[in-house]
Amino acid sequence: MVEKDALKDRAEALLALHQPGNPVVLPTVWDAWSAHLAVDAGFAALTVGSHPVADSVGKADNEGMTFDDLLTRVAQITAAVDVPLSVDIESGYAEAPERLIEGLLSVGAVGLNIEDTVHSEGGRLRSAEEHAELVRGLRSAADDAGVHVVVNARTDLFLRQDGDEADRVDRAIARLRLAAEAGADVLYPVGVHPPEVMQRLTSELPLPVNAIARPDQSDPASYGPLGVARISFGPFWQAALAERSKELLARWS
Repeated sequence: MVEKDALKDRAEALLALHQPGNPVVLPTVWDAWSAHLAVDAGFAALTVGSHPVADSVGKADNEGMTFDDLLTRVAQITAAVDVPLSVDIESGYAEAPERLIEGLLSVGAVGLNIEDTVHSEGGRLRSAEEHAELVRGLRSAADDAGVHVVVNARTDLFLRQDGDEADRVDRAIARLRLAAEAGADVLYPVGVHPPEVMQRLTSELPLPVNAIARPDQSDPASYGPLGVARISFGPFWQAALAERSKELLARWS
């Protein structure tokens, strides 16, 4: 188990990387191999994506694997690379905040994504207040553990195309502001947004904003001017590697 002082240092280093207008890129990895690739390429921190991890172990995304399944993989990654690591914990695997924080710290992770789609309850959407309460519980559990785990509060309103499009940005901002008040460090309105929408999100939200990018298609230079503080790849890096692998394998099949 990583010493608490080392965990505290990693958490502080991860949080300090979030600079609006000068975004940190956290490649989304799924195993020790992909983590090594990213670190060897010069990236200072990483995030673990639930979708690519689930694919890599033959289980479904949306909590088709258990929290323990995820921790097993995260432990392999933190044993292989020595950089701060954030972990996508989906909607929390129906676990208590204390268990989630304890589990992540036990395998050396110092950040998390928490989303508002409750996969263990038929995929319902948490209310804004309910999601904020979960964020509050995670912050409290991290405080009790003595490590400022970097909490990235995510909303799926855009992915779900929830409700009327006309006020969806307003509702996402209101929802994420509550998460900020509850103790989040980063806000993640997940989705590929037009520049004017991303600009509005970063200007009206009170904390650093996470954007998702396609590593083979998106323009790395386009995010800073929009005020983004963090970029991750979701399942898109693994998907791009899969497409390239199909091309290579097709030469021999």
